[in-house]
Amino acid sequence: MSEFRLFGLAHVATLVTLALATIVLTVWVHREPKRIARLGPPLAVLLLSAGIGFVVVDAIAGTPWRLFAPLHICDIAVFIGAYALVTRHRLACELLYFWGCAGTIAALLTPDLGHDFPHYRFVLYFLQHGTIVLAAIVLVAGAGVHPRPRAAWIAWLWLNAYGVAIALFDWAFDANFLYLCFKPGTSTPFDWLGPWPWYVAVSDVLALVLFLLLQVPFVRRSMSA
Repeated sequence: MSEFRLFGLAHVATLVTLALATIVLTVWVHREPKRIARLGPPLAVLLLSAGIGFVVVDAIAGTPWRLFAPLHICDIAVFIGAYALVTRHRLACELLYFWGCAGTIAALLTPDLGHDFPHYRFVLYFLQHGTIVLAAIVLVAGAGVHPRPRAAWIAWLWLNAYGVAIALFDWAFDANFLYLCFKPGTSTPFDWLGPWPWYVAVSDVLALVLFLLLQVPFVRRSMSA
């Protein structure tokens, strides 16, 4: 089984496929927003299947639980996203939008992944992360579940609250969820943010900046209304 190649043929082809699927489904729902009621449940099942499947297969393979427990932001986004797709709950859609577009897109571009296609980890990783981003954009740009005026700040506060809880968990169980203790073994944007613990603080500030930028189109919309 070949080692993962960053922006290799399989990686680029997967990113293009996910982008095209996102555009097609977003346009399809945007033309008739009620279609989200038909699209949401199947997408939720797909999202949960990929996220839970990743955990189950890793557990069967004997991977240490500290490496596969579903506690990273993208893992939590699986459950938030499934709930948002079925209910269109406003807070769930907002968290999925900000966390997914600011964080999961980076995970798609620079994955912490050791195996290339067709390894199960490659398939499940991109299915999970790609569906998170797809669901976020379809709900916001397609179905019109737009973030409220202070949604960026609320999403950032929830992110920090979760980060504090996970930091305590990492300390108690000698884990590294959210990469709060050390950086991933592969090349990621964390490499540009300095050594520990500075990259953690810089990442938090950067998350807020990205959240506020993602809020901008909807601030303009509310001002023109």
